[in-house]
Order: sequence, then C-alpha cells, then structure tokens
Amino acid sequence: MNCATVTLKEWRTLRNGGFVTGNVVGSRLTCAIALSLCAASAAADNAASTIVELKQLNLEDLMNVQVTSVARHPEKLIDAASAIQVITQEDIRRSGATSIPEALRLADNLQVAQKNSHDWAISARGFNTALANKLLVMIDGRTVYTPLFSGVFWDVQDYVLEDIDRIEVISGPGGALWGANAVNGVINIITKSAKETQGLYADAGGGSRPQDFTDVRYGGALNPDSQFRVYGKYIDRGAEVLANGGSASDAWHQGRAGFRIDSQTTAQDQLTLQGDAYDGSENIQTGGTADTGGANILGRWSRKLSDDSDFSLQSYIDQTHLADPIAPLILNGHQFAGAGVLVDDLTTYDLDFQHRFRAGSTNSIVWGFGFRHTHDVVSNAPALAFFPPIFNRELYSMFAQDETALRRDLSLTLGTKIEHNDYTGFEFEPDARLSWTLSSQQALWAAVSRAVRTPSRIDQNFSEAAPPHLVILKGGADFASESVIAYELGYRAQLNSQVTASVSSFYNRYDDVRSTTITPKTILPLVFANGLEGDTYGLEFSGNYQVAPMWSLHAGYTLLEEHLHVKPGQTDINAALNETADPEHQLSLRSSLNLPRHVELDAALRWVDTLHNNNGPMPGTVPSYFELDTHLAWHAGDHLELSLVGQNLLHNRHPEYAFPDPTRPEIERSAYGKVTWRF
Repeated sequence: MNCATVTLKEWRTLRNGGFVTGNVVGSRLTCAIALSLCAASAAADNAASTIVELKQLNLEDLMNVQVTSVARHPEKLIDAASAIQVITQEDIRRSGATSIPEALRLADNLQVAQKNSHDWAISARGFNTALANKLLVMIDGRTVYTPLFSGVFWDVQDYVLEDIDRIEVISGPGGALWGANAVNGVINIITKSAKETQGLYADAGGGSRPQDFTDVRYGGALNPDSQFRVYGKYIDRGAEVLANGGSASDAWHQGRAGFRIDSQTTAQDQLTLQGDAYDGSENIQTGGTADTGGANILGRWSRKLSDDSDFSLQSYIDQTHLADPIAPLILNGHQFAGAGVLVDDLTTYDLDFQHRFRAGSTNSIVWGFGFRHTHDVVSNAPALAFFPPIFNRELYSMFAQDETALRRDLSLTLGTKIEHNDYTGFEFEPDARLSWTLSSQQALWAAVSRAVRTPSRIDQNFSEAAPPHLVILKGGADFASESVIAYELGYRAQLNSQVTASVSSFYNRYDDVRSTTITPKTILPLVFANGLEGDTYGLEFSGNYQVAPMWSLHAGYTLLEEHLHVKPGQTDINAALNETADPEHQLSLRSSLNLPRHVELDAALRWVDTLHNNNGPMPGTVPSYFELDTHLAWHAGDHLELSLVGQNLLHNRHPEYAFPDPTRPEIERSAYGKVTWRF
C-alpha cells in the first residue's frame, strides 16, 4: 500500500491535470510584437534626443553593494561572513522574469524547479520536496509562510518587479538572527522606497506564457518629506502540458494591488506604511478550481540615534485565504473518502523590535525581540483534515549578536536567538562567525551554527481522511523540532578590475528529520515521527567576468551530496527518501551585452543534473536537462523600452519536478513580447 501518493505532499504538486488540447503560441504574441513595433515607429523620430544611457556593470560597485540580511544592519557584500548572493534590480529587469520565482533562478545558491504553471519548488542546500520547509522568506521584513507546513506558497508571492530594489539570498543557517525555519537559507526581498519610485511606470505584454500581463505604478509626493506609490498588477498564464502533449489544465490568473508611503518626519526618524491585496484562481489537475486571496498591512518606525546606533519597530497584519479542491482518497482501487474542498483562513499578527549600538571601540551589538500570533481556521475536506480545525499559536523570541574586532583585519561574531513556541517550548539557535579581511578586495570567513525547524500543523495536526472515515496517515502528537549543526567556510574576492569570485563549502549534520512510521499494534494510521538523521555537504561557486565595458559574463555552480538514513531502532515506510528531491550538480552561465543603438541582449543557459525523488519507497527521477532563456530589449527613448523574451528554448517541453507518471506536468517553450513606459 502506497500512502505517500495522496498526502498533503502532493496536494499542491498534483493538483493540475486533464487531457485536452494544449495552447500554442498564438495571436497574443503577434499582437504584442505588433504593438511594440508600432510604438517604436512613433518614438523613432525623436529618439536621438531621448535615448537613455544603458547601464554598464561595475564589478567594484557589485562587491560594495550594501546587504542587511547577514548582520541585520548594512554592510558591504565583500565583508559579509556568509554565503550570500544579491539579485539586483538590473539583474531582474534584464532576465525578462515576470514573477519572483522566475527571478530567483538568478541566485546560483538556490534549487529552483517549476512544478506546473502556478507552483514552484524552491530551496537552498537541499530538502526541496513538495513540503520544502527549511527556507525562510521575507518581503520587506514580513515573513511569508503557511503554518500548515512551514513552507511558502510561491504562487501568491509577487510584486511589481520594477519596484524591487534587490533580493538577498543566503544559503546556510540564519536562525541566530531570523529564527526557526531559517535552517538552510534566507531569502530577503527588499523593495524600493516610495522616494525611489516617483512618476509613472507601466508595462504590458503577452505571448504563449504568460498569455497576458500588465503592471502599473504611480508615485508622487504628499509633501516635501513624504512620498507615496500605488500599484496594480495582473497576470494570466496558460496551462502547461503533459508528456503526451495534452493540456495539464493548470492555467491560472491573479491580480494584486498595493501602496507604500515613506515619510522622513525628522532628520532622525523615518516612517513606512505599506500594504498589498491579491486575488486569483488556479485550475487543478485533479479537477476544480482553487481560489486564493489575501491582504497585509505593515508599519515601521526607524530612528537613527547616532552614526553607530539606531533602532526600528515594525508590526504587520497578514491575512490569507485558500480554497483548494481535494480529490477522493483512493488506495489500491478502493475509495476511503470522497472529494471535497479544504479551506484555510490564516491571520498573522507580528511585532518586531531591534536596536543596534557600539560598546567601546571594538564591539558592535544588535539585539531585539519579537512576538507573533497566528489564528488559523481550517474547513476540512473528507480526504484531508487538520485537528483542531481552529488553532491559535504564539511565538515569542529574543536575539542578541556581538561583533568583536579582534584586530583590524579579523572579527568574531557571536549570537543566538531564543524562541518559545507552543509545540516544543524553548528553542536555542547559536551562531559563531569569523571573518578575516585579507585585503580591501578579499575576505575569508568561517561559521558554525545551529538551527531548528519547529513543527507545523501537518507534523502534529494532520489527518489523511477525516473521521469517521478510516484514517490512513496522521501527524505525530510528540513530533519534535528538526535540527541541524552547520559548518561553513567561504572566500569572496575582487581578483582584479575584471573578475570577482565567491566560493563557499559546507557540511551539515541533521537530526530528528521527519519520517513516516507505523502505529504500534494497529499499524494504521501511519504517523509522522522524527526517525531520520544524516548529513549533507557541498560547494557553491559564483563568478563574474567583465569581458569589455559593454559585455559581462556570469557563471555559477553548486555541488550537493545528501545522505539521510533511518535512525537505529526506528522505521520509515519511505526508506528515508521522502525529504529530499534535489540535483547533485547545477551549472549556470549568463551573458549580458549592450549592443549599439541602445539594444540589450541577454542569454542565460542552465544545466540541472538528474533530480531524484520518490513516490513512497519507490525512487524516481527527473532527467537532467539544459535550458536557455533570452532577453532582447531596445530602449527607443528615455521613456520607452521594447523587449522580446524567450524561455526554455532548447526543448518543446521538459519536466522539472515530480515523480514520473502520465500526470506529471512538463514546462513548455514559451515567448512573449513586452512594452514598458517610464515617465
């Protein structure tokens, strides 16, 4: 009996399906290109006086980019004692991405796989299963995750990409500063201030995928010290395909809108108020349509006390809604529970305070505390349920970190976060980092960290088939936190005016990883337990080469080895295969070229090694593949940009995720045209 095929693990993975004729590149792309050519013709006469100067990459500027995710205060990228990569706004624009998951492909230290038209699998340093839960994701300081499985629904995380300042991607633990679930990495998406987004921005386009999309943003001033912006975004993506060429029936559309206000009330004080709302629907492979929606509002007060001291107080409220059709529970041809709709309504209240100051001439200290309350209301389906259906959870936390200058070129950072949650009580996540500045352009760093992944609702409250039906699988009442001890060593340098490089290595030791075991005496229901342990190790490389002032190359490579096994005396019906689904090797090459007449040409080639996954104890694979994305843009004036983007150009279609069977979606070659107006 194979129970893994019908758990929540496949709830999001196998939702799309169907066998109808797929769409081809059609009239939308033709119309978008025609519109682009017409607009270009209209602007051509005065282009000579309005042509913009295309940005040239400067490797020295790249290494001096300010990042905040490693130490919770701004520091130069070259000084950051962590495996961190920065996706800049220019990187995003030139990639042709239309969503945050697509933009995250630019981070070499992530594993990114598209499951279907609307779902993605994203993780760092492994464990990229359908219930990936070891990566902390934030948007402007707001944690985006669902307590159902401590992961991220990537289909509802989006923004006007033009208004993203940068995305900081840390591979490796970040628990000492950011808390539970920052086990294998942290993604921090940072948007521009309202002051940086004044005026009108609009784009529109379409093609095979996305079929139609548009973004509109306007920024203005309330007074000389206060600016605002408002935005709206809509995207309509077509369905992917199955191996036989039939439609995967997973098309979806989504609209969102939001605002941001920034006010410099005094020379020392800055206030931010921002919010977003979204609504969408997604076709599900197993039948029906899922409805998604939500809204959030965030306020932040920052005060500069001196050049070496500041504090911030932030609070947000976040509400999300999901109504998901759940297929009948069928095992070996027998139906154990009928179809239904699982509805989840989550409200999160969060408060966060941090204070930074210097103690003497050698110590820089940052400390803070936080509180989070979640109110989760689930309307259960016959085949999938959570008990209790209404669940309140509170999280209290405090952290402190001290960076000590041992000498001018050597610093030691010690810190820890202490959290109290309603599942396991107190959790401690210490961290030690040593940074050695070899020169103004070279740095060596090492770290030892402990991080935990605290239980989620699926670990303790889950039920596959709701009573009075026969329960096949349920959460474990005594499920404990998963833990990791991580050892890291890294080097980052600007080798000369043309070359930068970053390399990091790691060894992680995991304990109490989730397993699925039998119930003593009764066998059923199967229960989740902490029956796995093991280790992972690997290497991450990223490099840039400025071939000429107008041409740059980028290369990235990751090596990942994973070895999980069942603890002595424990059992796991999935043979320790259910928590990993990752390629051993990944390679990426990108070229950015500024051509004459204000034309840009970008190309991104990626190779992903064979991905090993499973369906219960039966191993499966996603074959290795090469793929190529291209972006061609013409700046027809100071205000007008015309572009054509091709994605997955090397194959008609290919799978990137999921167990091999006839219902596995495959990602098609696609192309779209885009018109952008900035004023």
